[in-house]
Amino acid sequence: MEIFRKAAIVRLHSHNGKYLTADEDQESVHQDRRGTTKNTRWTVEIVPGSNVIRLQSCYGKYLTASNTHFLLGATGKKVLQTLPAKLDSSAEWEPISDNGKHVRFKSRYGHYLRANKGVPPWRNSITHDIPSRTVTQDWVLWSVDVLHIRVINDDAESTHSSSAFSRVESGDSFTVTLPPKPEGRLIYYEVRDDCGNIHNDEDIEEKTLIFHGSELTELKKQLEEETGIKDLIVCSRNPLNDEKLCPLQLHLPPNNATMHVIIVPPSLGTS
Repeated sequence: MEIFRKAAIVRLHSHNGKYLTADEDQESVHQDRRGTTKNTRWTVEIVPGSNVIRLQSCYGKYLTASNTHFLLGATGKKVLQTLPAKLDSSAEWEPISDNGKHVRFKSRYGHYLRANKGVPPWRNSITHDIPSRTVTQDWVLWSVDVLHIRVINDDAESTHSSSAFSRVESGDSFTVTLPPKPEGRLIYYEVRDDCGNIHNDEDIEEKTLIFHGSELTELKKQLEEETGIKDLIVCSRNPLNDEKLCPLQLHLPPNNATMHVIIVPPSLGTS
């Protein structure tokens, strides 16, 4: 909970390496690997006198635990964006730290915010569900990326946390931007097709992932998992000839700099 006392805007990163994302329909939510869009930014509101928070999407609506089943016969229930006339506890989440590395978000029903995976319609879906000690137990764990923090003036602080929160929400605070986070690197990638063609950026949208490692071998392994291509070759475009590729063989760029790479199946090589 301590991190949310200072956080103004956050991103929530699931076990799938994807971000909690507000759909453009302004009603539903899902997971997406593109962590740079406004839809992954959630404004934190602290409910005064409690250990619960509200998360407000870029559309001004609140992350809400509904009482509607995601699928008939399944235990998971839908998570929505809502803006009720009067806020109630369905839009409140209790952050619970898990070994200091991850956070679980408990709804008023005693369920936890869960990032699902599998075949559609489960793939990329978000539900709140009863905790499980099976293979899905990590699905309720989230990493919190703090994008902006609140700073409360020292002379305005109170010994009562609830009044401090009230002042934060009423505008007696200001927001500062944190420096770039060192724990993840944004990777844009596209796959060379079976004919050996390389698509220009305007022809095809690059896919993205967040890479948390530091070695080329780790990046290659993650890209193999993402694409399903074994023994792939990770390349960059030749700066002198955009149609030629240069296999990556050295260290990755420093400071988690964003990278654009081309994935080449081993059968094609880089010629």
